[in-house]
Amino acid sequence: MDLGLFVEETSLYNRIVLGSLLPGAAWDPLPHFLQTWLRNYIAGCLLYLVSGFLWCFYIYHFYRNVFLPKDAIPSRRAMQLQIYVAMKAMPWYTLLPTVSEYMIENGWTRCFPSISDIGWVAYLMNVAVYLVIVEFGIYWMHRELHDIKPLYKYLHATHHMYNKENTLSPFAGLAFHPLDGVLQALPHVISLFLVPMHFRTHIILLFMEGIWTANIHDCINGKLWPVMGAAYHTIHHTTYRHNYGHYTIWMDWMFGTLRPPADDETKEK
Repeated sequence: MDLGLFVEETSLYNRIVLGSLLPGAAWDPLPHFLQTWLRNYIAGCLLYLVSGFLWCFYIYHFYRNVFLPKDAIPSRRAMQLQIYVAMKAMPWYTLLPTVSEYMIENGWTRCFPSISDIGWVAYLMNVAVYLVIVEFGIYWMHRELHDIKPLYKYLHATHHMYNKENTLSPFAGLAFHPLDGVLQALPHVISLFLVPMHFRTHIILLFMEGIWTANIHDCINGKLWPVMGAAYHTIHHTTYRHNYGHYTIWMDWMFGTLRPPADDETKEK
């Protein structure tokens, strides 16, 4: 495999992002690793802030009182605190994809540069296996961050400051202690050593975490089985003992921690 293809691709991404937003003198002299980290940081900030603001505008203002009652809308102060926590951690979040790209460029993983290298059937099967590994890894990482008391106290409790509908918002999706956020995304990188994975797909899926975590913190019940939607995750924030899963409910179902929104609705009635 020509590892230079990975370097060419990451260099292209660097030029697109950094060249569009910064003068060349500000980033071109930097080593490739630092260019990549700066690119990931800028892309991560833009993804988080733009998607968060657009989603908040859509559900809190454009469709005000449609998706959520007025008393369930978080205060501006709560959202500002979430943005502050997330932005403070963003350099560390974006270090993870930078390190994963470095390992890929040096041939330490099972990544491949082009889908044509293995064909579409094998590609789709590998993506499915990759996602299962990620789902399993995030479930257990998240669960241990609750079960191991020091990890909860010093890491995960930062995120669980937001434990009611009127404190959760799309901006809470990345409001973690930096190490907590990195640990929960780590299965994406571990998977690269276990299953052949298309490089660009890995990068896209890793950054799509920012969109997904915003979605599951908006408190809106999408009711799309078997997706682990916001209604499930809101229960996690109120009970602390259920619905640790990420994309789907399957891991919680398998390991006995699933609590469907219907259970809470029945109790309220």
